[in-house]
Amino acid sequence: MATASMSSTPADLEGLRRRLDEIDDGLQQLLIERADIVSLVAASKRHDGALAAFQPAREAEILRRLAARHRGPFPLATLLRMWREMLAATVRMQSPFAVAAFAPPGSPGFWDLARDHYGSNTPMTPYGSASQVIRAVSEGGAAVGVLPMPQEADPDPWWRHLLSNEPNAPRVVGRLPFGARGNARSEGADALAIGRFVQQPTGADRTLFITETAEHISRTRIFGILAALPLTCSFFATFDHAEGAIGLVEVEGFVPLADPRLDGFREQLGQALTQLLPFGGYAVPLAAAALKG
Repeated sequence: MATASMSSTPADLEGLRRRLDEIDDGLQQLLIERADIVSLVAASKRHDGALAAFQPAREAEILRRLAARHRGPFPLATLLRMWREMLAATVRMQSPFAVAAFAPPGSPGFWDLARDHYGSNTPMTPYGSASQVIRAVSEGGAAVGVLPMPQEADPDPWWRHLLSNEPNAPRVVGRLPFGARGNARSEGADALAIGRFVQQPTGADRTLFITETAEHISRTRIFGILAALPLTCSFFATFDHAEGAIGLVEVEGFVPLADPRLDGFREQLGQALTQLLPFGGYAVPLAAAALKG
């Protein structure tokens, strides 16, 4: 019995390997077909002149759908990483795409987050300062810039350099990591991605605004005004200067500048509010608990 079992094992193993080869060939063929369809989509976009190749909202929807239907022992975090590589590759198929990453000496974490999210073969340049990243995106040297997540106590926040009414000005387009953190050396820090793209709703979003006021407005007042509208404020930071203050406000949900609730926000602040500027937004990343499945 033992001899028969041992003699049948190589044959069984060979059959399983053949089946794995067939599956690999099938997966590759599907990728070829997917690339063909992407090329057709790209041609349609060029003809219509409507959509950019990089669609962060669409990418977030794809990853959420895959996460929701995933089953079996294959790690979800690995699956999402594979799809991130594929999505990055298909963006590069449609148009030039490069990333500028904040990577000062001794702080490689934001570079790691950028590389994990935007793909191992995407052209990426490290910069030692946030202003260099902003310049690269503003001048068209990079489609996306990766910068540290804003902090409330930052004495010189990078976001204050992006006050603009221009429709094509760089704004927030994503938050990293969207999936698992992997081996990123960021010590748990998150990043924001900026680019010259228009935020699109995904069903689970955060929206950012910049306020310019003639006086310092307290965190308590901002949270209170927004809660009454109702809007849930998830982050607020200020930078005071000689003529007043600017603030970075993050609210839950997709909230375009024309949302009637923001009219109430303007009314509540009155003449103290000089400007209310859009600052983009992002699809809410997948919860850590969901990635453990």
